[in-house]
Amino acid sequence: MKFFMISVFLVIAFVAQSAQAQEMPLWEVGAGFTGLSLPEYRGADHQRVLLLPMPYLVYRGKLLRVDRKGINGLLFESDRVRLNMSFDAGAPVRSSGNSVRTGMSDLDPTVQIGPSLEVCLVHDCTGDSALQFRLPVRAVYAVTFMRMQGTGLVINPQLNYDAKNVGREAWNIGAAIGPLFATEKYHDYYYEVAPQFSVSGSRPAYDARGGYSGSLAVLSLSKRYDRHWFGSFLRYDNLSGAVFEHSPLVRTRHAFMLGFGIAWILDQSLTLVRE
Repeated sequence: MKFFMISVFLVIAFVAQSAQAQEMPLWEVGAGFTGLSLPEYRGADHQRVLLLPMPYLVYRGKLLRVDRKGINGLLFESDRVRLNMSFDAGAPVRSSGNSVRTGMSDLDPTVQIGPSLEVCLVHDCTGDSALQFRLPVRAVYAVTFMRMQGTGLVINPQLNYDAKNVGREAWNIGAAIGPLFATEKYHDYYYEVAPQFSVSGSRPAYDARGGYSGSLAVLSLSKRYDRHWFGSFLRYDNLSGAVFEHSPLVRTRHAFMLGFGIAWILDQSLTLVRE
């Protein structure tokens, strides 16, 4: 189950498609692999390296899209404003692999779902470049095979820039930056130390508050070839000033996540749609 949730996390957070201003297949399916280096959780000083198979799925429907931005269901659209139903996910945390969490319970993988407001900040966001303000607001659930438990709310206002067909090789480049905010319940899920898990002198009891959760910046690069796709990304998190930064489970205020993916497109729709 945890391997499955890691795969889902990689698909939602990383699988991408090359968005070119031309007619493209309505759907594409394929397979490949991804390499990823990420912390156990934001603030952990232990980095995990994963090499996993990666399904490749793109759907360019008018109301539902699955692409490099994740999974989005269109709720409202005008010339400058879109309201999507968006999704995200988080990988599980094994306490046995992290000395600072020794003796504590493992953390289940999480899924996030909620509306995302997108506002175009330039004259036209349908061309080869777009600058947008995005405001995703997502409810978070810890999931196992048998149950789903609410673990709070996450808000991530951000500036997002996308550029298509850059240079002679027609690369797609993306950049996003913005703060994170979350409820106390979400922060407690990762950073609370309950009294029964307190260790004198090294891990005192701690109860996190809701509020500012640090900031993040993301850079991505991708290219769609005729029958295969390549993408890579780098994400930086800064936890300075976060309301939980003094939790004994926070070992560093800087976190990096990076990865790459290669996928081969095995089949695609004969129906074409305008990107």
